[in-house]
Amino acid sequence: MRRFGLIGKDISYSFSKNYFKNKFETENIKKTTYENFDLDNITLFQSKLKQENNIKGFNVTIPYKESIMPFLDKLNKKAKAIGAVNTIKISKKGKLTGYNTDFYGFKNTIKPHLKSHHKKALILGTGGASKAIAYALKTLNIKYLFVSRNPSKEDEISYAELSEKIITKHQIIINCTPLGTYPNINICPDIPYDFISKKHILFDLIYNPSETKFLTIGKIRNATIINGQRMLEFQAEKSWEIWNK
Repeated sequence: MRRFGLIGKDISYSFSKNYFKNKFETENIKKTTYENFDLDNITLFQSKLKQENNIKGFNVTIPYKESIMPFLDKLNKKAKAIGAVNTIKISKKGKLTGYNTDFYGFKNTIKPHLKSHHKKALILGTGGASKAIAYALKTLNIKYLFVSRNPSKEDEISYAELSEKIITKHQIIINCTPLGTYPNINICPDIPYDFISKKHILFDLIYNPSETKFLTIGKIRNATIINGQRMLEFQAEKSWEIWNK
């Protein structure tokens, strides 16, 4: 039996488990399982790993995409550049290599929607997922600013600094925060939505609900809206490819 799984905290809602269960059934992949490994603290990772047999790989989700890194033996070049890991491959000798497939998922999802005026982006949030988004934007030659509750770096601004000028110039806005995730569906990032136009793309990494309040407001403003579903599918397939190399 080959086993794969998801590491995170409070992940009973997870997309990944159902996605891989359906994949294994549809593609007739035998003797393979995908499970959730819910950890209260990342320090429990090593002891959990020792308890389990036949684990060949993991996906990693909130809040461990960065804190998992010191527990790995090696980082793939892209994961190292991004500074976050969402996929781990375990070799026959038990060596753990970290990869990032989030950037691949995001890039392939947004690319068909990009037009010539999409030159600048705002990334809402500064967690592990936002780093992968920044890396993808860089490869697409799109300049970006992080929007943070506590800005501390040159490329970060606060929510209070979001003006008409900034929103108008940055015609891609990506929500990398958990604001609006089920069951808290009536909240959204605190940005000046009045300045969003049909030229904007609003991309939400959240997939449950399929249309968050952030996206609903964008739709009312005639913006192009994209949720996180397709990105997750792309990154899951890329993870599967890495595990089976």
